[in-house]
Amino acid sequence: MSTSTSSNNATAGPSSKASKGKRSPSPPTILDAELEKLLSREASAFQREVEVERILKAFKLNPYDILDLDETATQDDIKKKYRQLSLFIHPDKTPHPRAPDAFDILKKAESELSEKAKRDELDALLSQARTLLVREMGWSSMNNKAIKEIEAIWRERVRAKTKELLIDEELRRRKALQLALANEGLEARKKDEEVATRKRKADDDKAWEANREQRVDSWRSFANTSKKKKKGKSATLLG
Repeated sequence: MSTSTSSNNATAGPSSKASKGKRSPSPPTILDAELEKLLSREASAFQREVEVERILKAFKLNPYDILDLDETATQDDIKKKYRQLSLFIHPDKTPHPRAPDAFDILKKAESELSEKAKRDELDALLSQARTLLVREMGWSSMNNKAIKEIEAIWRERVRAKTKELLIDEELRRRKALQLALANEGLEARKKDEEVATRKRKADDDKAWEANREQRVDSWRSFANTSKKKKKGKSATLLG
C-alpha cells in the first residue's frame, strides 16, 4: 500500500512541479490599457505634425505635391485625399503652431486641381517636362522599358523638371502682372493730368467771368480819361 502511494507521489511529482512552474499570462491591467492609449495618442500627434511639416515644405506651385498625388488621380481621388488630410491635420486636432497655414495650403491645392482649366495647364507642363527629359536623355521617343528600369530616378527628374517649368511660368506671370500694373499706373497718371488740366481751365474761366465787371469798369475809366485828355488838348490849341 505504501509502495503504491509512493509510486503515485513519484509519478505526480514532476507534472505537479511543471504545472506550478508554468504560469498563464495575466490579463492586461487598467494601467497597461491607459499606457497603450497614451502611446497611441502620442504617435498619432507625432504623425500629424510630420504631415503638417510635409505640406509646409511641399512645392507650393504644384498641388499634386501638396496632396501627395500624381496626375493620374481622378476627381474622386482628389476629394477623398483632401478630406483625409484635412481631417488629419485640422488645427483643432493638431498642436502644430502652423497647422492653420498647412490647412489653407491644402485647401488651395484641392481647389486648383478641381478647376479644370488650371489642372489642364498643370498637366500640360508635366507632359512638357517629360518631353524635355526624353530629349535630354537622347531618346527618340518615350522609352517605357528604360523608364521602368529607372522608375524612381525618372519620377524625381520629372518632378524637378516640372518644378523648373512652373517657376519659369510663375516668373513670366509676375512680370506680366507688373507690366500691366505699370501700364495701369501710367494710364492713371495720364487721366489724373487730364483731370487736373480741365480743372485748371475751369478755374481760369471762372476767374475770368468773376473779374468781368472789374475789367469793364477799368476800360470805362480808361476811355473817359482819354476823352478828357483829348478835349484838353483841343481847348489849348483853340485858345
